[in-house]
Amino acid sequence: MGGRTTLLYSERFLDYNLGPSHPLRPIRVKLTHDLIQSKGLLSEDEIRITVPRVASEEEILLFHEKEYVRLVQKYSERGSGLLDAGDTPAFKGCFEATSLVVGASLEACDNIMQGKFTHAFNPSGGLHHAHPERASGFCIFNDPAISVNYLKTKYKIRRLVYIDIDAHHGDGVMYGYYGDPSLLDIDFHENGKYIFPGTGFPDEIGENEAKGLKLNIPLLPGTGDEAYLMAFHKLVPDIVRRFQPEMILVQCGADGHADDRLAHLRLTTNVYREVVSEMHSLAHELCEGRLLLFGGGGYTLANVPRVWTTAFAALSGKKLDNQIPEHWSRGFRELTGEDPPNVLQDKPTSDDSKTIGEVDSVLDELTSYLTN
Repeated sequence: MGGRTTLLYSERFLDYNLGPSHPLRPIRVKLTHDLIQSKGLLSEDEIRITVPRVASEEEILLFHEKEYVRLVQKYSERGSGLLDAGDTPAFKGCFEATSLVVGASLEACDNIMQGKFTHAFNPSGGLHHAHPERASGFCIFNDPAISVNYLKTKYKIRRLVYIDIDAHHGDGVMYGYYGDPSLLDIDFHENGKYIFPGTGFPDEIGENEAKGLKLNIPLLPGTGDEAYLMAFHKLVPDIVRRFQPEMILVQCGADGHADDRLAHLRLTTNVYREVVSEMHSLAHELCEGRLLLFGGGGYTLANVPRVWTTAFAALSGKKLDNQIPEHWSRGFRELTGEDPPNVLQDKPTSDDSKTIGEVDSVLDELTSYLTN
């Protein structure tokens, strides 16, 4: 399967910086770009960098309330203040920094819908927790949610699929479109009984005309590749085919990877490769290849660049060897003060029968809500 692919990137992505001690470290985006480049992907004829633009206020208002946007602008000029209960502090220039993240996702939408590229990846994006009226979970403006309404408004798209594989439930997107039948939202995440934001249970299936179009698959801590991919392959391809999307969006948070600092799943790069590869195939089968990949969470620096480089290769239809280039490793150590990873891709994790049974139970519970 062909298709030109673009990576949205600017060094200005590093400006989205919530502070030196904050777990969301913007250097992860640069490390990802550098690893993608080191692995030779940007030398391929059909892969290009796109420099992002800044989203306009009018575009941000496609999802967010004006009063909240004004608050962000005010705190951005002042350089201080809390935009939620404490996880998302304002900083000098935060309005401009988060507007660039949004603009990158909208530029990706334009590139895809105007036929310049078939696929796009915005590693700075995927800020899926922000709500219309407030920040949440390190997310100031919700670029996936804005992208959904942008595609509906500018390009008159009537059927969108949004897959979220971040370890944390994508509550801002799901509840923002909870009654909207134009968006099929499928969200795999660690069970909200154990992790922020405490939402996303199987009985939350949408409302009114969108009932049955919001699907939550909460997973117990310790779930590995085997159980995760079993659930993914059982559920996702059939329901996406039935929905017949005009475009597919995938939020690819890397915090489900084993040993993430803020989550407790046991996934490896294998899951991200398989999920993106499957969505890539479905996009070519159903909607002329149109697929937009966002970044998202990910708090262990040795994991995030590997996860997103593996995902980008799958998005581009490329296969990579398992070597970590030495010059990238040196740069990683210099930029982070940490030891670099040894290999690009991990050995898959298996699950015991109890874990597989628990995931099957979640699917059965979801099915019961969908059929009642």
